[in-house]
Amino acid sequence: MNIDARVSELGLTLPPTPAPGGVYTPVVIVDKMAYVSGQVPYGPDGKLIIGRVGAEMTEEQGAAAARAVALTMLATIKASLGSLNRIRRIVKVLGMVNSTPDFQKHPAVMNGFSNTMVEIFGDAGKAARSAVGMGSLPYNVPVEVEAILELHPE
Repeated sequence: MNIDARVSELGLTLPPTPAPGGVYTPVVIVDKMAYVSGQVPYGPDGKLIIGRVGAEMTEEQGAAAARAVALTMLATIKASLGSLNRIRRIVKVLGMVNSTPDFQKHPAVMNGFSNTMVEIFGDAGKAARSAVGMGSLPYNVPVEVEAILELHPE
């Protein structure tokens, strides 16, 4: 499957690649594995999506923000690797949800990210995953996601 073409076929638009927010590398490749630094959600206007799930944001809005993170992550990966076709599969995902102490549906929020990856990559997009609640995240974003990917040989 041509992943770059699949993104277009689905009518998805990848946002501009955000500049790193600190001293780190967005994607590190070791052998056939790519380690993707934590990515946060940007809206179509290029601005950060902000809000805490369970307070300023509903579960559904949190899931939409997680979907936005998926698109931001793909833009970052494409900028680093040159093509999304280098991705063989999504191996592991850590999703952090900025939520109120009583919010308990972190996996439902993270489904916004996971469903997007499965929509694009099929079964290869279904990863091992953790979805955890956080007391805060940088700039009050609702979701931050990091991932480990297996790459096709060059």
